Amino acid sequence: MDFSNPYDTRRGPLLSRNAVATSQPLAAQAGLAMLYQGGNAVDAALAAAIALTVVEPTGNGLGSDAFAIVWDGAGLHGLNASGRSPAGLASDKVTQRGWDSVTVPGAVSGWVALSERFGALPFEALFAPAISYAENGFAVSPIIARLWHLGGEVLSQQPGFAENFLPHGRAPRPGETFHNPAQARSLRLIAETKGEAFYTGTLADKIADDAARHGAALTREDLATHRVDWCGTLQTGYAGVAVHEIPPNGQGIAALSALGILEHFDLAAHAPDSAQALHLQIEAIKLGLADAEGFVADPAHMDVEPEEMLAPDYLARRAANIDPDLAQVASKGAPKHGGTVYVTAADDQGRMVSLIQSNYMGFGSGVVVPDTGISLQNRGAGFVNTPGHANRVGPGKRPFHTIIPGFVTRGEKPLMSFGVMGGPMQAQGHVQMVTRMMVHQQSPQAASDAPRWRFVSGREVAVENSMPLKTVEALEAMGHKIVREAPDNAFGFGGAQLIARHIDGYVAGSDHRKDGCAVGY
Repeated sequence: MDFSNPYDTRRGPLLSRNAVATSQPLAAQAGLAMLYQGGNAVDAALAAAIALTVVEPTGNGLGSDAFAIVWDGAGLHGLNASGRSPAGLASDKVTQRGWDSVTVPGAVSGWVALSERFGALPFEALFAPAISYAENGFAVSPIIARLWHLGGEVLSQQPGFAENFLPHGRAPRPGETFHNPAQARSLRLIAETKGEAFYTGTLADKIADDAARHGAALTREDLATHRVDWCGTLQTGYAGVAVHEIPPNGQGIAALSALGILEHFDLAAHAPDSAQALHLQIEAIKLGLADAEGFVADPAHMDVEPEEMLAPDYLARRAANIDPDLAQVASKGAPKHGGTVYVTAADDQGRMVSLIQSNYMGFGSGVVVPDTGISLQNRGAGFVNTPGHANRVGPGKRPFHTIIPGFVTRGEKPLMSFGVMGGPMQAQGHVQMVTRMMVHQQSPQAASDAPRWRFVSGREVAVENSMPLKTVEALEAMGHKIVREAPDNAFGFGGAQLIARHIDGYVAGSDHRKDGCAVGY
């Protein structure tokens, strides 16, 4: 690993035997506190994730969905804790906000499942930092304050939003203290009942009653019948490592497809910030995203097996579609013949956790259940209206998901847990992190600090203002339509958090585009 960093940065990598990295400092410290108390990496990741629902409500909440990949010292485990659409859903419309966009929230069930299987500390202990911040208040950090303001402008009329998130009729400003006593009460109930209050008890009743008041389809039965899935991981080989993602209904397969395509090119022959290196990655992710958009859905409804999308002969055919010198418009292939937060944690016993949870589109649906502080995701916006599409909106289905935790192994041993928050940026960010670290040996912090690109559509590609001018000009000469954008600290160019194995400890990096940090000891 090369510890030099050619990019303008205000951060150095963290080196320690125990580490937590996430997008908000108080949440990172919540995770570290669990390690100090004798907990393991899973306890740390969960405490950070639970705290994030309080201190970074712009990206997640108690009504989020979640996914995780865990190395427990013996093997790799994948968890899908996303929820399904209501069983009684009759509408064939896809909506982005309000009750009609809400599917069953799965994050709480994910916390319970991870704690029961891998945790060392009592479940209730994981909630102490979050409850304290909700009850006693916390100072809102600058980037989150900005996103809070933007969310409030859009969502102030959604049920319960202003009452919960806009004290004094506005979003809190940077450094102002925000209290959420209703959420503190809900957190206590979840902790005391190991999640039962959320799915079959008091909180479930409040969620279902509010849904009924607003004519929504979500019922007590939908909440009571929700279950997580231990789904394993999908993987593809790249640059001598295996990259792992959660299987559909998530978009992680797009990153695997792109990396499998890039195996057919010598990326190491090009400098990491050169136009040629970026061109190949952009063209590969275009193809991966086209396939994900075309085929990924609830796995029970997919027409194509995920393994078919990653088959070596298919990826070779997809790679043949790339012109090394010319940008193209991608379409899906034919595999068959005929507002997100992320936390990673690692401990000195070798456990590593990659966990992501989100409300989607910032605050999600904008709906906050009265007297609970439960802000609900809008994952129903991930469905499509297209007749015959596997991801068409319908009852009892998991929608296409943007949030994806990533993991890398080498020789059956854990190497890196990582994630990149930011909607459609996530699969693209995974490709950029993996190529920078595995091909160019950049450190987690350098890989995070590097200027990013984001494929938009067609031949349009957004790049950060820090992207070298000569690279931009060369990409334009290849036919890419380049849009220069300053980092917007939202979906724009994402927010990376990474922990990599190094000698007898870890190296961690945390994105300067977010308020967070990497901490450890």
